[in-house]
Amino acid sequence: MSFAYGASAAVQVYPLFAATGVAVGICGFQLFRNITGNPEVRVNKAGRAAGVLENHEEGRRYAMHGLRSFVHDKTPEIMPAINKFFTEPK
Repeated sequence: MSFAYGASAAVQVYPLFAATGVAVGICGFQLFRNITGNPEVRVNKAGRAAGVLENHEEGRRYAMHGLRSFVHDKTPEIMPAINKFFTEPK
């Protein structure tokens, strides 16, 4: 297909644009999260001059974020009801 009819892209590439946009969004979110919340990343000069900090509690809070603490005590099963049905005798 030629772009002679206009500068717009073909309809077939819209899912590719959407997937690429989602991937770039996820990467941007992770970059922003690391820059703003990671205790080992220091952006300003005063923070970098501090050297190695002993901030273990802050590191634990960063590592055990909301999603990880939500799934921490759950079993890694996709369909627990079906697993129980086939594994537990009646």
